[in-house]
Amino acid sequence: MNTFPILSLITFLPLFGAFFILLINSKNDDDVNRNARYVALFTSLFTFGVSLVMYAMFTPGNPGFQLVETWHWMPSLKINYKMGVDGISVLFVLLSTFLTPICILASWFSINKHVKEYMIAFMVLETMMVGMFCALDLVVFYIFFEAVLIPMFIIIGVWGGPRRVYAAFKFFLYTLLGSVLMLLAVLAMYVYTGTTDIMVLMEKAHFPLQMQYWLFLAFFASFAVKVPMWPVHTWLPDAHVEAPTAGSVILAGVLLKMGGYGFLRFSVPMLPVATAYFTPYIYALSIIAIIYTSLVALAQKDMKKLIAYSSVAHMGFVTLGIFTLTAQGMEGAMFQMLSHGVVSAALFLCVGVVYDRLHTREIGRYGGVVNVMPRYATVFMIFMLGSVGLPGTSGFVGEFLALLGAFRVNTTVAVLAATGVVLGAAYMLYLYRAVVFGPLENDDVRRMPDLSPREIGMFVPLAFLVIWMGVYPAATLNTISPAVDKTIRLYQQGIEYAAEHELPIEENAAAPQTEGLKE
Repeated sequence: MNTFPILSLITFLPLFGAFFILLINSKNDDDVNRNARYVALFTSLFTFGVSLVMYAMFTPGNPGFQLVETWHWMPSLKINYKMGVDGISVLFVLLSTFLTPICILASWFSINKHVKEYMIAFMVLETMMVGMFCALDLVVFYIFFEAVLIPMFIIIGVWGGPRRVYAAFKFFLYTLLGSVLMLLAVLAMYVYTGTTDIMVLMEKAHFPLQMQYWLFLAFFASFAVKVPMWPVHTWLPDAHVEAPTAGSVILAGVLLKMGGYGFLRFSVPMLPVATAYFTPYIYALSIIAIIYTSLVALAQKDMKKLIAYSSVAHMGFVTLGIFTLTAQGMEGAMFQMLSHGVVSAALFLCVGVVYDRLHTREIGRYGGVVNVMPRYATVFMIFMLGSVGLPGTSGFVGEFLALLGAFRVNTTVAVLAATGVVLGAAYMLYLYRAVVFGPLENDDVRRMPDLSPREIGMFVPLAFLVIWMGVYPAATLNTISPAVDKTIRLYQQGIEYAAEHELPIEENAAAPQTEGLKE
């Protein structure tokens, strides 16, 4: 082991919290529930504190992997437990540890059955999310990547809505099918290279062209479902609608980012020729996702479904930005993932707040909420504008950079994608106007109390991040940029290697975007 294992500490701290929750026992169920909540909250807060220490130890200007830990796990097979972070993964680790305590707070009163088991599930889920972003071995990555399914499946299936079992199984089957193909790709890479070390595969492995195409499709099958891209997005609205509020928060905030992270970490640097070949098809799928799901969002009458479809549209900007293969596009995709992780999480919390009071998500049941809940209307407005991409919010920076990268590569693609910005403003303003403004006609809405101190504590850090990232994006981009530049450099080197060794590059392949690199 090369350094103090702070990444392993962050990864497995929640498991210790889960173990302590498991030991909680009392004849009084209320005591058990209260203690389980507090142990989960303090464990998640402590884990977030340790992740801040990790970020303080991280050097933003270094494009390589840092804080690397290596344990000989299966030496005979040359498979090691290896952890490390770069500018791409370190912010996802922070996002995961930041949202988990907010999810615990959001579940404080809304979850009152099997509370102990619920908190254990969330602690296990946090371990799997952080471990996946830190893993530097393909086998270790795959284990964490798959293990995320289990606690989320349980959270939706046990504590979800009336159709929770259907939604949980649909979520599980969609994601599992793609992951099986990724497992075959991992095995093929291991057989061909003799290693599963991600650092080695990124920088030194050069796969034959035909093999690259099949590997790309196998990884794409898994990552496209996770994003989710059109047409494999249909599991997401069902999962969001049936999941408890905290489940929707972590699903939109972190789990959807696993697909984009996979494209950046594996597809682009390891399979450059295949990436170039399939780029036009990714553009087409991204455009369809942005426009089609935005139109579907406009037709929704359920608040959660509207935000769920908006997530598919926003993630369309992510896949578009990644496959522009320019520095601006990739940085925009990364920024959009982080922004969406905060904004969408906050929007689902906003839905959860009014659902806890009125027990309905039907947009038509509300109206005039600003008259009785002015604090709620204020925070909802901030996150709505962040989702729309108003300048000064985090949503603007990600969408602007992704569109800028697309414009440099293909003007038509950029123009079509830009229509998603207009449609996004349409459905979010429609939602805000219908819920917050208008006449206050329903007596049950008139009796709704404004935000409690616990709810204010959830929203304030989220609102601060939305504005901070929008006003001063350099703080985030300085961390992202070196790792993105390295990813583009590895992509270009792979294209050049194929050309130097006279490997035929298909006519469909996009030329490397050398102008996208910074000096």
